[in-house]
Amino acid sequence: MSAQPPMSDRQAWFLVGPTASGKSAVAQYLAEQWSGDILSADAMLVYIGMDIGTAKPTAAERARVRYYGLDLVEPREPFSAGAYRLAALQAVRDTRARSRPLIVVGGTGLYIKTLIDGLAPSSPRDSAIREEAERRLAAEGIGALQAWLRQVAPARYLSLADAKNPRRLIRALETALSGEASAAGNWRAAQNSPRILGLKWSLPQLYDRIQSRVQAMFAGGLLTEVERLLQAGFEQAPTASHAIGYAEAIAYLRAQCSLAEAMAATAVRTRQLAKRQMTWFRHQCNVEWLAVNAAMTTAEIAGAVRAYWQKHGPTPVAG
Repeated sequence: MSAQPPMSDRQAWFLVGPTASGKSAVAQYLAEQWSGDILSADAMLVYIGMDIGTAKPTAAERARVRYYGLDLVEPREPFSAGAYRLAALQAVRDTRARSRPLIVVGGTGLYIKTLIDGLAPSSPRDSAIREEAERRLAAEGIGALQAWLRQVAPARYLSLADAKNPRRLIRALETALSGEASAAGNWRAAQNSPRILGLKWSLPQLYDRIQSRVQAMFAGGLLTEVERLLQAGFEQAPTASHAIGYAEAIAYLRAQCSLAEAMAATAVRTRQLAKRQMTWFRHQCNVEWLAVNAAMTTAEIAGAVRAYWQKHGPTPVAG
């Protein structure tokens, strides 16, 4: 077992990257070696009952490592970056009280950035903006909302976990257009932020991993999971029901597409998400990219990550 790394208050070890990059497996490996804890920074893992489609850590993995940032709310409950930050800061306090290292792992750039640079309080929702956004959605489709948000707040558009989710788009437009003192107003330029580590794959290898993950999700019981969620009113969940994989599974269960079409659409949306994640990290965070490839084992990647962390130390968490 490796010795625990030295830590001081309000610091953590950050590992980021696009979906399906293997960062969670690396974090699990290192947390077990260090007797450490893991804080998930993934916007979909906060929802209770959404396990298979989000690649949530298994029960066996969670029995070996204490996780934070998982199963925080029911799918029908609203959740924000501010709510995530509050939960995350509690995780930092808990781990420090128990003198355990904390690994922050995830691909939701907005969550990562709020831990590094903080988050300003949200303003009330603007009903006029929301009504106009809903009108455009009904009249012109989701592409109109995407184009509107890209025009007024391109960084916020890139931060979305799913740019095809109309609720997230509308809320982002409200935030951008209402004069809210947003998180970005307090953020340092990326080059001035603390450096964090990310895993980088070649696109062909990353896309192969995404395809394998999609196949494993559907083979591993995603449709059964979605059926159970639907019985609990999942379609009324404004954000979660549009999540990648879940929306496609619902379409298949409603006989709106074939299983092959559902899987193909899930893979396409996942690849699009991976591209947005990489763009976000390039422009909003100071990431040192560790090149990895299919010939490397999880242990080998973890060794390279550990060497980098031991050389550069942990990252401060903004108070």
